[in-house]
Amino acid sequence: MVNRRVFLASVGAFALAGKGMAAAPVNVVATTGMIADTVRQIGGDLVDVHGLMGPGVDPHSYRVTRSDIVAMVRADLTLWHGLYLEAQLEEFFHDLDRKRAVTAVAEGIPHNLLLQNAQHADKFDPHVWMDPGLWSYVVDAIVAQLQQLRPDAAPMFAANAAAFKQRLTELDSYAKTVLGSVPEQARVLMTAHDAFNYFGRAYGFEVMGIQGISTQSEAGLRRIAQMVDMMADRDIRAVFIESSVSDRNIRALIEGVAAKGKTVRIGGELYSDAMGQPGTYEGTYIGMIDHNVTTISRALGGTAPERGMSGLLSAPQEHS
Repeated sequence: MVNRRVFLASVGAFALAGKGMAAAPVNVVATTGMIADTVRQIGGDLVDVHGLMGPGVDPHSYRVTRSDIVAMVRADLTLWHGLYLEAQLEEFFHDLDRKRAVTAVAEGIPHNLLLQNAQHADKFDPHVWMDPGLWSYVVDAIVAQLQQLRPDAAPMFAANAAAFKQRLTELDSYAKTVLGSVPEQARVLMTAHDAFNYFGRAYGFEVMGIQGISTQSEAGLRRIAQMVDMMADRDIRAVFIESSVSDRNIRALIEGVAAKGKTVRIGGELYSDAMGQPGTYEGTYIGMIDHNVTTISRALGGTAPERGMSGLLSAPQEHS
């Protein structure tokens, strides 16, 4: 929970911070790495982006620090995901919105394109970045905000956004090709939590997460036992760990299937709620999805180049 006294004191201390918004670069704070990278792709040298949640950080349970609050109060623009991803921070962002420029970039996606949140009947599944086609709507939301702050640079922002959306189209085409090469009976994606439902819908995979949509929900022993039986019955050969979620439940699955005389291996580590290390290809949105798509295809019997769509992926890591 955000300390409201700290928040209000910070707002008071930096109430004048936004008066120079017309000056370059635009100071942007973004909650997730996926948003931060997209802002950089669109804004180029005219934005200075600070991402709150780095590699391996779980946005479902993230708690802001005092320095985070100060950064957002000083920022020209704060961008958060929305769709209940940063559930514990929503009240804070609504408070901040009364004083500063704040936008939930995924809230503008048409509701008919969103999937329901299995744990919250009145909420949507927030993991829209798993479908590059849906991420294009987030690009549009970011462009609109940057153009408001720097109308003089509006054509540049629009051109950069168009180029980035073309790369998203190429990424989606690559994903359809390499994932389409996975044998149909093997198109089952087993992961630690339900972050891949949009991926499954976009590319024709059955997706199973041990935990629910939020990593705050613990997988029960009964759930794990049911999945062990299902995996053994269907002869599922590979499961995937996630960079921002503990692998203990996946390990329990592997041991349970082994007790039934079947072998399941870890097909690789996927980026679910956070990207790779800064400065790497996997530390970009395009690289994150390229890594996931390539790793899944190769692990499940498909045909994909070892280094991915553009030959930029790091060498695959072995997982025991």
